[in-house]
Parts: sequence; C-alpha cells; structure tokens
Amino acid sequence: MASNKHVVPAAKEAMEKFKMETANEVGVNLKQGYNGDLTSKQAGSIGGQMVKKMIENYENNLNK
Repeated sequence: MASNKHVVPAAKEAMEKFKMETANEVGVNLKQGYNGDLTSKQAGSIGGQMVKKMIENYENNLNK
C-alpha cells in the first residue's frame, strides 16, 4: 500500500518546496493544496523530474 508519510516529518516543508520548484521547471501550474485537476502526464512529469534530480544529487555526492 502506498503512503505519503515522510520518514523525517520535518522534511515535509522542504519536499513541498522541492515539488513546487520542480513543477515550475517542467511548466506545470501547481498550486498549494488540492491539485486533482492535473493530468497523469503532468503529475508524472513532476514526480519523474524530482526523482531524476534526487538521483543526480546522490551520484554527485558519491563522487565527492
């Protein structure tokens, strides 16, 4: 079962900011609160870009 709970609850605000910045980068108009009007393609592009950036960050930290 999927869960939206954060492992570190204090990270919720940072993840929300990250999501908003990423949505802006991929050109999706994301608003605070409910975003049920987004298409699957739009939501997927935000999530996919977030994962891509997290992987890049992890790989960069491995090389240091």
